[in-house]
Amino acid sequence: MTWHILGAGSLGSLWATRLARAGLPVRLILRNPQRLEAYRRAGGLTLVEANQPQQYAIPAELPQADTPIQRLLLACKAYDAQRAVASVAQRLTPGAELLLLQNGLGSQDEVAQHLPKQRCLFVSSTEGAFRPADFQVIFAGNGHNWLGDPSDPRPPAWLDELQRAGIAHQWSPDILARLWRKLALNCAINPLTVLHDCRNGDLAEHPAEIATLCAELGELLQRCGQPTAAENLHEDVQRVILATAANYSSMHQDVAQGRRTEVTYLLGYACAAAQRHQLHLPHLQHLQQRLLRHLEERGLALN
Repeated sequence: MTWHILGAGSLGSLWATRLARAGLPVRLILRNPQRLEAYRRAGGLTLVEANQPQQYAIPAELPQADTPIQRLLLACKAYDAQRAVASVAQRLTPGAELLLLQNGLGSQDEVAQHLPKQRCLFVSSTEGAFRPADFQVIFAGNGHNWLGDPSDPRPPAWLDELQRAGIAHQWSPDILARLWRKLALNCAINPLTVLHDCRNGDLAEHPAEIATLCAELGELLQRCGQPTAAENLHEDVQRVILATAANYSSMHQDVAQGRRTEVTYLLGYACAAAQRHQLHLPHLQHLQQRLLRHLEERGLALN
């Protein structure tokens, strides 16, 4: 079965090139004729691994193509997910499977609610990749991908294809716990790197702020019925800060380059959940206010 991939960013390109390298059928869906023409001029996607570049001439098409889609990897930003899926919705077969590779929480449910006849699998990834140029991707850090379906614990039959492609993965019967944990990690790290304008490792200079946020996030996870996601959160945040000390967070990179952030699906989602549960988390709410003010001062979108 063909892997259709919508979103030729860093992670979408990383998946596409590894699947193609394994000899699996892959097709990219590019958003408009200009992008499709630029891709054809580039000659394909280039994967750089261990400083070795390799180009893959993966076929590409527009959302309006008429071939049916049975399996779709959606690898766009969280705020683009619903619009991106709508652009190919008429091509999705009944029972088609979608892998939703978005940061944070909220966008997955938005997509799933509009596709009652399809199966939506949620993906949580810790792999690192970045694009030095259009249609090039550097595999920057080995990680792992957890896949799951909150409404059906049965794994799909094609996971062996990910094995063949060398995509480290695991089926998770409780994928929401994974996504909540990653959301909490992101909320404790990313906004502070933006506000302090620093690399992840520099947050070690703000231990009290980190500890207070972790305590409130742990309280939120417990209230939202995610006790396993709350376990040892503070220790895990400290471990991530140390392990990624030289990195700039994705949110810091977005702000530095004047791009829209995924704040709505990270800190915004956490604060909305606290409000729903009538949970007073003053430091988390103050952090959201500071971050939104910071984005507004730079003329960046607040949602």
